Amino acid sequence: MNYLDKSQLPSLADRLNHAMSERNFSQEALATAAGCTQASIQKLSSGKSQKSRFLSAIARSLQVDVDWLELGVVPSPQPTSNNVYKLRPKDGTPFILGDLSPWDDSTPMDDDEVALPLYKEVEIASGLGKSSVQIDEGKKVRFSSYTLRKAGIDPTNAACATNTGNSNHPLILDRATLGIDKGMTKIIDGQIYALDHDGLLRIKFLYRIPGGLRLRSFNREEYADEDYSFEEAMEQRIQIIGRVFWWSTLNPLNSALLK
Repeated sequence: MNYLDKSQLPSLADRLNHAMSERNFSQEALATAAGCTQASIQKLSSGKSQKSRFLSAIARSLQVDVDWLELGVVPSPQPTSNNVYKLRPKDGTPFILGDLSPWDDSTPMDDDEVALPLYKEVEIASGLGKSSVQIDEGKKVRFSSYTLRKAGIDPTNAACATNTGNSNHPLILDRATLGIDKGMTKIIDGQIYALDHDGLLRIKFLYRIPGGLRLRSFNREEYADEDYSFEEAMEQRIQIIGRVFWWSTLNPLNSALLK
C-alpha cells in the first residue's frame, strides 16, 4: 500500500478512493467486506460525510492504517537499538514486530498457547461420493489464548478450517486458514460464517431475509447470491458452524493476479 500524506491526499475521501483503487475494490465490494451499506461508502468517498462508525472495519477491509484513513497520519515504524520496530496505535499500546519464529508439530507449546482443531470435508465410507464436515484429528493450528480472549473468543469454542476456491477472492484467498468462533452462530448481517452445507464446508457472508437467509460470496461477479427459506435450509442441511473471526494466507508468486 502506497501511503501518501495529507499534502497529496488532503481529505478522507481522497485517501479512501486512493486505497480502493490500490486494492481494486468497488464501493459495493468494500461495503460487503466492511459490513455496511454502499450508501455509506458513497457518502465517504464523495466527501459528503467525514465520519462513520464503520471506519475501522473499512480500514481493516482495505488493509490500511485507520489513523491514515481517518486523519491522514502516515504510519512510520521507529527502529530501536535491537532492530525491533514498534508501531504505536491510537490507544498507545506498542506492537512489537521481530523476526519470524518457525515451528512445527514437534515444537513444544508455550504456556499461553492453545492448539485449535481443524475442520475439513471427509468422504463418507458409503462410497456414494457424499462428504461430511468433521474435525481432522491429525491437524492443529496454534493460537495465543490471550489473543483469543482479547478478541472475545472463548478458546474452548474456537476452531479452524481451510478455505477452498475463489468464491471470496480477493478478500480470502484459496487455501487460507480461517479462525472460527463456534460460540457465535447467531446471524449478524454482513458477517462471515463457516457453514456445513450437507457435508460441504462453505465460507459465506450471511444475511437475514424475510422467512429465511441469504448466502453471499465476496466474489459476486462469479457467484450469485443464494436465498433459502428456513424450510429449504433445513432440507438442505445448512448448519452454521460459527463466525469467521480471522483468516490468514500465504501469497505465493504463482498466485492469481488481481485484474
